Amino acid sequence: MDISPVNNEKSFKEDGKKKFYRKRWFKITLTILLILLIGGCAIGWKTGYILNKISTTGGIFESLIKSIPGVSNELKGEKDGRINLLLLGMRGEGMEGGSLLADTIMVVSIKPQENKASIVSIPRDFYVTVPGTNSQQKINAVYYYGEEKGRGKGLEDMKTIIGEISGQSIHYAVSINFKGFTELVDSLGGVQVHLDEQFTEPVQFMGIEARCDDTTFTIPSGNYQEKPPVRRKNGTYYANSRKFPLCFKKNAEGLECGGVFQLPAGDINLSGEQALCYVRSRATTSDFDRARRQQEVIKQIKEKALSIGTLTDFNKANAMLDSLGNNVRTDMKPWEMKRFFEVYQGISDPQIPQKVLENSEEGMLYVPEETNGAGYILLPRGDTYDRIRELFKSII
Repeated sequence: MDISPVNNEKSFKEDGKKKFYRKRWFKITLTILLILLIGGCAIGWKTGYILNKISTTGGIFESLIKSIPGVSNELKGEKDGRINLLLLGMRGEGMEGGSLLADTIMVVSIKPQENKASIVSIPRDFYVTVPGTNSQQKINAVYYYGEEKGRGKGLEDMKTIIGEISGQSIHYAVSINFKGFTELVDSLGGVQVHLDEQFTEPVQFMGIEARCDDTTFTIPSGNYQEKPPVRRKNGTYYANSRKFPLCFKKNAEGLECGGVFQLPAGDINLSGEQALCYVRSRATTSDFDRARRQQEVIKQIKEKALSIGTLTDFNKANAMLDSLGNNVRTDMKPWEMKRFFEVYQGISDPQIPQKVLENSEEGMLYVPEETNGAGYILLPRGDTYDRIRELFKSII
């Protein structure tokens, strides 16, 4: 064995280097762990704050109680094996154009123990009796009339009427406004859709119509204004009825979705604004087609929002929470939101059957010939909810 001073010195230096690197890596590892811990605590605190903010029922103290080990934190419907959640989408309070009219009405049902989930969309023109009144209105107005009675009453009334239609207990409800939807999609980096052909909505977002002229209103809408014949005092007419073509404004600046909304064919990553326009478009297709697009985009949002990549990305998780704070309302208590997330996470890649209530030959709705001034409305075939209730019972 060589124990010369030179070799001893060399061995000492190598040991010193090893200790230095071990110490360095220990500091780096500790720093990373501290950053993750601080980030996790920050997200945890912010999550709790946001959940309390969006809940119409509050429940901070109850949430603390429910977090104690051994305390039951079972969701409504969980014991029976099926949880029904109502999703609503609308412009948002204070916005022009029907701020609290529900454009999106969707029931999501999950059976955690059977690894199943389903989505059923209900059209906004479904004609119903507003809960607590004798007034008949389109179902999209029920939330508005409920909120006139007090904050959170809109969710309650929508749950009541959807429960009556579906024959199911609607355990919870969530509403999101346009701003929240747009920001949520953007916080996820967009959502992916596939289009077999170009998608165009040339009418819905073009604004007001007026008689066509040569300067301002130059884009034909396809509609006409009819001027009735002029009647003299003696009962005779001195001019025939006339029809004038109507046009949209030539300048689309400031119009929603740029006036004419278009998407190319193929795989597209939609921004928040594009996704909102896509799920709102219906004038040149139908409300039923729109509901199908909404279901498609909702599934994409769900998959992206609950992916590991999103949940472990501090910036994405933070942006997602920011988008929800002022733009989402639910009657879930904070602990129920956390529990619902846990339950849904436990469902492993389920097949999700989707259905849109519609008025096709195979559909469950019809358009009545007489509406007594109510405009375009939809009623259940047979004038009962029996077939619809059977659908909700069997779909999952």
